[in-house]
Amino acid sequence: MKTAKTVEEVRNLVKHCKAEGKSIGLVPTMGFLHKGHGSLIKKAREENDFVIVSDFVNPIQFGPNEDLESYPRDFDADCKLCESLGADLIFHPEPSEMYQNPHTTVDISLLSDGLCGSKRPGHFKGVCTVVSKLFNISKADRAYFGQKDAQQLAIIKKMVKDLNFDVEVIGCPIVREEDGLAMSSRNTYLNEAERKAALCLSKAIFAGKDAIHKGMKVCELQSLMSRIITCEPMAKIDYLSVVDLENLQPLEEIHEPVLVAMAVYIGKTRLIDNFFYEF
Repeated sequence: MKTAKTVEEVRNLVKHCKAEGKSIGLVPTMGFLHKGHGSLIKKAREENDFVIVSDFVNPIQFGPNEDLESYPRDFDADCKLCESLGADLIFHPEPSEMYQNPHTTVDISLLSDGLCGSKRPGHFKGVCTVVSKLFNISKADRAYFGQKDAQQLAIIKKMVKDLNFDVEVIGCPIVREEDGLAMSSRNTYLNEAERKAALCLSKAIFAGKDAIHKGMKVCELQSLMSRIITCEPMAKIDYLSVVDLENLQPLEEIHEPVLVAMAVYIGKTRLIDNFFYEF
């Protein structure tokens, strides 16, 4: 497995791969990799000849009061995991390699106005910008994203369609711990009591799935899930929304594919979780 820190290094390797007719799979990450990321790398390995994992904490998707400086990092562990799963290249650039000031940005306002976008202004502009750059640098045939970041996945699919990127975007299922908590790099922020309290998210998710299956209305569904979460004293709901799966607009009735998404603070740590429901 190789490591590259510059765009030029990646482009040279990609040029050779393309000349040999190899397909390229891209797994964009911010590092501190866990089994959820591992599932993306495995999928990319199964479906492509050459697998690139980007390992880059993207500064322009963090707001002024967010956790850019404290965001967990362990590049050595990331390398070991990627190598064990058969990745061919880790792209680990410095911010100065990716951005010159001022720099061009990419934004999709419609899909980024609600859910996390309403709480984190500018976040998805930063996501779209870095992902656009990674698509251009890697010339990937396929790119793999986790469904835990459901709004991000929808926005990237829309961006690819609107801007005619020649890449297939593949969403992969949420990977959970044995007790149900969705895997996240930010789970490391939780102390023992908070980690136990965080299970209210997955409890609400599982109850919500069952409720929709039984025909529960949107307002009743949100009330049920909110009660489960707020019964935990350490939990504070940032949002809990039921939206159309394609355009992310709020729904009053459930009669089409839906996304039920939430962000919840456990202490000072903001966690997200969601589920899709398709008829």
